[in-house]
Amino acid sequence: MNKVVANADVAIQDVFDGATIMIGGFGLCGIPENLIRALVRKGTKNLKTISNNVGVDGYGMGLLLGNGQIRSHVGSYVGENKLLEQMVLEKTIDLELTPQGTFSERIRAGGAGIPAFYTPTGFGTLVAENKETREFEGRMYVMERALKADFAFVKAWKGDKWGNLVYRKTARNFNPMMAAAAKVTIAEVENLVEVGELAPDGVHTPSIYVQRIFQGDAYERRIERRTVRSAAGR
Repeated sequence: MNKVVANADVAIQDVFDGATIMIGGFGLCGIPENLIRALVRKGTKNLKTISNNVGVDGYGMGLLLGNGQIRSHVGSYVGENKLLEQMVLEKTIDLELTPQGTFSERIRAGGAGIPAFYTPTGFGTLVAENKETREFEGRMYVMERALKADFAFVKAWKGDKWGNLVYRKTARNFNPMMAAAAKVTIAEVENLVEVGELAPDGVHTPSIYVQRIFQGDAYERRIERRTVRSAAGR
């Protein structure tokens, strides 16, 4: 039951070229920094990534993008990544944008074993192109397919050696649902504790969903866009 591995490089040793990887985080909050850097070092190519966004230039998933490792991406927005914008315009990456709520539900459905579902979001827009639509009680809905992955990279505040995870505040974003929607879930945590130290009622991701865990280090915790108010504007 001890799922601890030495570090991020050991944790991702079987990630293969062409793999589909879910990567947790919202903006730069709650991203698995160590796992991303390890994947850059490994140089795995032709990845299909599933994440809310693709980080920023030179940091987070932006490192993978700049290293030419991502072939296609499913997410909610381009964010602050100018390289991604350029690649989309030049058609050097396949980008699928989906409304954020739909994106979340597609991942949740993947973890729950639900192959598809209907939502009114996006009907009558580009989002609905080439998708099945159906009327329910006088309202039109779009069929969306679930998202699943070969690997999920998630980041938690605390975790025990069995793989039970606790997230902190905003970092509890897409991480929990992604942990349930992949064949192999790898968790990096800020604090690795012994089994029994986590309050059972406080566990957000049960250990059954986690295959590997390690304690990360060198967290930068960058701010995606810093906005301040001048003293004169108070």
